[in-house]
Amino acid sequence: MSTIPTVELPSGARMPKFGIGTWRMGEDRRRRKDETEAIRHGIDLGFTLIDTAEMYGEGGAEEAIADAIAGRRDGLYIVSKVYPHNASRRDAVAACERSLKRLRIERLDLYLLHWIGGAPFEETIGAFQKLKRDGKIADWGVSNFDLGDLQAWWAKDGGGCGTNQVMYNLARRGIEFDLLPWMQRHGIPLMAYSPFDRGPLARDRALKAVADRLGATAAQVALAWLLRQPGVVAIPKSADKARTTENFAALKITLGDADLAELDRAFPPPSGKRSLSMA
Repeated sequence: MSTIPTVELPSGARMPKFGIGTWRMGEDRRRRKDETEAIRHGIDLGFTLIDTAEMYGEGGAEEAIADAIAGRRDGLYIVSKVYPHNASRRDAVAACERSLKRLRIERLDLYLLHWIGGAPFEETIGAFQKLKRDGKIADWGVSNFDLGDLQAWWAKDGGGCGTNQVMYNLARRGIEFDLLPWMQRHGIPLMAYSPFDRGPLARDRALKAVADRLGATAAQVALAWLLRQPGVVAIPKSADKARTTENFAALKITLGDADLAELDRAFPPPSGKRSLSMA
């Protein structure tokens, strides 16, 4: 079994560099059994990081995770997110408690503000600080923050931001111009969602050409490209056991200099500032 490396958060805690995403899960109860089995299969393979949000299936994804992790919470790293409209000092605490109840656990390893809303940063940070004092979360962070907003948050939370989760993949490299370098300089891991650009990269010809040489799949090359980068965490979503197995095997893929140069030609890095990509 491949061992998943970890990254260090500003708090000193460590987070797995590779995990399971659950966006779009929990939306159809007829699919609940398959989704739960896919998550459980991922844990059996060696995944320990599971990312979710109260938004996913309006709590349905958290409930599917609860079924998958029943009796095996130890050793897992669970991340969830609060809706912006629940991000006030009082409402964020209540939202977290609802997430914990749906997940049937006592503490989240990481709790994120899903995107910027109307609540002042000070209120959300105050809620996160209370949740940490009360032992309901270990760390907090944000999601879908571009550089200016992240710097504003960082200035207010005392350097406690554990991560910023954003859309990042070979086809969406805009953050490499300013956001990713700033985060790396400040020791903040970046969680990359939609590593296949919501599907197209798993079928891309340029990735397939590299993959064929390596005896891999295009999806595995897309994941390996993310995983090779310091401080970057990949969280592909899969509700299918075979695809989950394929994703996990990306840990064994090593991209050489020629492979990376070919990918840069097919997907050039940014030469200037771009708007933050969001799913």
